[in-house]
Amino acid sequence: MNKQAVLQTWDHIRQVNGVGLRLIDLVPEDKLDATVVPGMRTPKELLVHMYGQVVREVAEGTVTGTITDKCEKNEKQIAAGLKTKADVVRYCLECWNAADKAVRSLPEERVMGMTATPWGMSFPGFVGLSLMSDEYIHHRGQLYTYLRLMGVKPPHNWSFGDNAEAFRPAAVATA
Repeated sequence: MNKQAVLQTWDHIRQVNGVGLRLIDLVPEDKLDATVVPGMRTPKELLVHMYGQVVREVAEGTVTGTITDKCEKNEKQIAAGLKTKADVVRYCLECWNAADKAVRSLPEERVMGMTATPWGMSFPGFVGLSLMSDEYIHHRGQLYTYLRLMGVKPPHNWSFGDNAEAFRPAAVATA
């Protein structure tokens, strides 16, 4: 595994995130703090977890060699500070941009270097980004469920071409 392969994985996560951002746009503002499924996070708490912990903290921790769980421990407080849907979207984009900056600056030696986690395990940096992808898609699936339970039709799972320009598939050069 090398940095080029990590960046290819990151490009896929970028496109998946584009669909995720479209899902966020569909969450009715008056449902951000709703308990859609008993025993599960509210949509706002879910988004704080997805973007603060899963995206930003995993990406930044891969660069530094230590993933923290500061966001996860403070999800409810962070969510409470986000008063409007615009606040939530801004938070998600700030976390995405921080993660994007981290991944793009990832030193080659951190790709294979061990990364400590707060979950009692360590793994090479590239594994952390793979786990991020799995975890993000898992939580994005929860968001699909929430939207359906709210009576909102979500976009197709792989409709990357409908994403905002920054999250669409890159043009492929042909010979």
